[in-house]
Amino acid sequence: MEQQKGNGWALLPLGVFLVLFVGSGIITGDFYKLPVLVAIIIAAIVALAMNRKDSLNVKVERFAKGAGHPDIIIMVLIFILAGAFSEVAKGMGAVDSTVNLALSVLPQSLVVAGIFVIGAFISISMGTSMGTIAALGPIAVGISEQAHVSVTLAIAGVIGGAMFGDNLSVVSDTTIAAVRTQKTNMTDKLKVNFFIVLPAAIVTVILLLVMTLGNTSSVEIKDFSWFKILPYIGVLIAAVFGANVLSILTGGIVLAGVIGLADGSYTLSSLAKTVTEGIGGMSELIILSLLIGGMVELIRYNGGIQFLLNLLTRRIQTKKGGEFSIAGLVSLTNLATANNTISIITAGPLAKEISDKYSIDNRKSASLLDLFSCSVQGLIPYGAQMLLAAGFAKVSPIEIIPFTFYPMLTAVCGIIAIVIGFPRLNKKSKSSKEAA
Repeated sequence: MEQQKGNGWALLPLGVFLVLFVGSGIITGDFYKLPVLVAIIIAAIVALAMNRKDSLNVKVERFAKGAGHPDIIIMVLIFILAGAFSEVAKGMGAVDSTVNLALSVLPQSLVVAGIFVIGAFISISMGTSMGTIAALGPIAVGISEQAHVSVTLAIAGVIGGAMFGDNLSVVSDTTIAAVRTQKTNMTDKLKVNFFIVLPAAIVTVILLLVMTLGNTSSVEIKDFSWFKILPYIGVLIAAVFGANVLSILTGGIVLAGVIGLADGSYTLSSLAKTVTEGIGGMSELIILSLLIGGMVELIRYNGGIQFLLNLLTRRIQTKKGGEFSIAGLVSLTNLATANNTISIITAGPLAKEISDKYSIDNRKSASLLDLFSCSVQGLIPYGAQMLLAAGFAKVSPIEIIPFTFYPMLTAVCGIIAIVIGFPRLNKKSKSSKEAA
């Protein structure tokens, strides 16, 4: 039987991972000094060494269960398809043509802000931050190189736009999970959520504009082919119509491959090789995701997640305190699980109890769950979104974090909304009878 009592020591593997991964980079000044896979393997060994009551075989099976969680496997499939799509599209010239189109339309001072806005639009349409980063990441890297702007700033713009839609899309897993666990209406929740985070989006655009205004370097605008841009246009159209992200990426691979074969960029043999190379480029992320999934399952079973839940709900006395507890609850759970959907599903039932006890509107509690989970997910260096983006940019996730303005500002806006009691809500959706 699983432990019901929280156990702070169960979080030790996560602490070990963070100390090794982040600490070694800070101390040495080189975040590649200790490979992230080595750090997670050591942390996983620590997790397997804990809880001596169970045999190693039992713990390994439990670890495998976590690594094989549906959310983890879907993430791995996205990594596989994203790697293949990115490499195939790049090989047939889609990235170069898209970059040249963007540079011919937008002034250089607007390209990074434009990346954020485009990312927000794509992610709202697709409902997935991972799919957005997979589609837009390579383009952002190409634009940064051509426009002579920081690649970390450009890829951070992609992450910000991706998390904007992840938080506000009607087809996002996080939105659906928040609405369901809080028993409220989808439309009502999105309205509340939108008004809280809108200032964060506006300030992010302003910051990105200010940081690129001084860029006066001249860029040669090269020719582009609309034909070669079709894979990205196809991905965007499919996203607007709400297609599944796996279907979108698969279709993108097929379309890019067909165009590459038609214009002579590929032969069947070279296309197959490019697909393989793209998948291989994601191997580190795939292994990392599986190991994190297994480690998190051991942490959860040993009581680490329950410890966080108990810690945040121990001394609630007021409605405002309840709202801060919901925010802290989902944030800490997200830090431990590195998955915003899982963190909402885990913290959601307790958040509902808190909201009922302290008369917190269900729309507000759902918004807080989604808002803070997406904020944390967009900032943690071991989150799938950050790792995927860093892989495209070929930089350490730690180097990107200082420029991820939108996730930071989202948390700030969420805190301000709690402090000032914003927005003022009527009693419309307090009843669970209106749940979607």
